[in-house]
Amino acid sequence: MTGSNPTTAHLPFCDETIVGAAALIRAGACVAVPTETVYGLAADATNAAAVAGIYAAKGRPDFNPLIVHVADWTMAETLGQFDEQSRALAHAFWPGPLTIVVPRTADCSVASIATAGLDTIALRCPAHGAMQALIAASGCPLAAPSANISGTVSPTSAAHVLSTLEGRIPMIIDAGPCAAGLESTIVRVVDGCLVLLRPGPVTPAMLVDATGLHVCADASGTISAPGQLASHYAPGKPVLLNCETPPDDCFVIGFGSEPCDYQLSACGSLEQAAARLFDALHAGAASANPRIAIAPIPDAGLGLAINDRLRRAAA
Repeated sequence: MTGSNPTTAHLPFCDETIVGAAALIRAGACVAVPTETVYGLAADATNAAAVAGIYAAKGRPDFNPLIVHVADWTMAETLGQFDEQSRALAHAFWPGPLTIVVPRTADCSVASIATAGLDTIALRCPAHGAMQALIAASGCPLAAPSANISGTVSPTSAAHVLSTLEGRIPMIIDAGPCAAGLESTIVRVVDGCLVLLRPGPVTPAMLVDATGLHVCADASGTISAPGQLASHYAPGKPVLLNCETPPDDCFVIGFGSEPCDYQLSACGSLEQAAARLFDALHAGAASANPRIAIAPIPDAGLGLAINDRLRRAAA
């Protein structure tokens, strides 16, 4: 798809838009669509050429697997092998911002390029009406990483998508800002333990409460799910973390009551901060300041996911 679209249609989320977007998906194109987490760049996960179009539009390395979005549990079971614990996770958190990595089924219809040739598949059932409608109208599972150039700040609005993908994709479905603002939590069940491959809106405490299983960090050193690259979410300029006294040349992203250029949450709400994080990084990237400084954010609960994104942005 790279270079083949002189303009990108920017259309509101409605039935007519979904019909047009689904036609593009069935024709092998990719379409930007909102989810409850971030805007995704969706294509038919069963069509290798269509999935290759995602990698081309994003400039994404092909060793980095994609999340496959499904309509419901019935579709998920045809693609992945769920053990008792993985099934319990799906029933507890789907539809919603949790991605579960499981072995592919023997007859999995998803193209191997979408899973980077791995024998596992990352599956999610999204809660956003636009993505749900697009899956239903397209009649297939949709591979959908974030709708931005690979390695840059993830998009939580249509404007963010257009800032890097204008002219590289045929359509974006606009349903306003994303509610969660951070990509989904990714987990895999290994030997009765929940391995946290990427923190996100579903926190470790929520996972423990739902399953009773211990949550442990990924120590494999291999890339088995999206969002594991050390350097990611880059705003294009240096990022200083945990700045209580930021230098004068910085665009300051605040958390709490101190003066700043962009406030994540004056009242210290991690939920509000997560929803605004990527918009703040986009604002910092667009500013005239040569550096971005981030106020300290508690590294607990949803703060784990926020700080994970910030550490990768600063790498």
